[in-house]
Amino acid sequence: MRMAIIGYGGVGSAFIRLLNDKKSNLVHEGIDIVVHYIINSSGGIYDPAGINYLDVIEFSKTKRDLTKYPKGGSKDVTFDKMLERKDVDIVVEMTPTNKKTGEPGMTHITKALENGIHVVTANKGPILLNFRKLNELAAQNKVQLCIGCTTGGALPAINGGIMDLAGADILSIEGVLNGTTNFILKEMDDQGSTYKEALKKAQDLGIAETDPTLDVEGWDTAAKLLILTNVLMNEEKTLEDITVEGITNITPQDIQQAKAEKKKYKLIGKTINEDQILKMTVKLEKLEDTHPLYGVEGKNKAVRYTSDTLGDLTIIGGASGVMPAAASILRDVINIHRGYKFSKFR
Repeated sequence: MRMAIIGYGGVGSAFIRLLNDKKSNLVHEGIDIVVHYIINSSGGIYDPAGINYLDVIEFSKTKRDLTKYPKGGSKDVTFDKMLERKDVDIVVEMTPTNKKTGEPGMTHITKALENGIHVVTANKGPILLNFRKLNELAAQNKVQLCIGCTTGGALPAINGGIMDLAGADILSIEGVLNGTTNFILKEMDDQGSTYKEALKKAQDLGIAETDPTLDVEGWDTAAKLLILTNVLMNEEKTLEDITVEGITNITPQDIQQAKAEKKKYKLIGKTINEDQILKMTVKLEKLEDTHPLYGVEGKNKAVRYTSDTLGDLTIIGGASGVMPAAASILRDVINIHRGYKFSKFR
């Protein structure tokens, strides 16, 4: 399997380390991955014989400019040059998410699929904006578009919905989809902290970003819910179709009142199909201790599907961080090798 890696930030570098660490597992699977390209915005690395993982790992400890890599690094190593050479089978697209335009990931994914190249992506932007077109483009060119990393990293929310609910109509999707907000709520519940105190602890631990807006105001949850809804319920909704509220106004008194009622607050993303009318919300909800998502704690995430014929399916867990995200990319690569079909006409 000849591979190009597009985007070399935290997840990209973790993915290279993972490929090195999992060599024996991949051999056992019968997968021979040869990375010919690592490309970012300034250039990249090209080695027709295959890039040496350990050499790149060592280089990356002290340097970030791929064009300075001594074995094939150059400003002339670009995505378009890769397409011209026609020497890859799969593109792993991990450029930063742009929710307004989807670029540059939209162009990378589109061109790769048009050229008959499988795509695995961690990039939410193109999937939020144009999943149906990209999925049909993959089907037309008899390749796969895998997006498992876009809806919770290690949590197999997409794959579980596609594979394990095949043949059923999904009537509702309900999820704890953001580990940062879940950590903050648990900290407030356990320690009696204020929202600001719990947020600062999450930032100090590297769980929350310096600017946590997308997480705490609910937009990360909304983006993941939108992808799940469009992919699994065959919709073409946008973020504007979702009513979004975050957790910034919750108080210790709210938490204590819920505890007195034997309930817990969770930031829930929810899509419900009621009489052919779809309602999509992201908001704080008080859950009873009998609810399947009540016990989703700390950085964990979960999704619950309700279907017409297969009943309820709840998936809980999945580690957070760059290495679990890289592992979800590798999971999709392996599933392509196994012949699973993700892209098809609807």
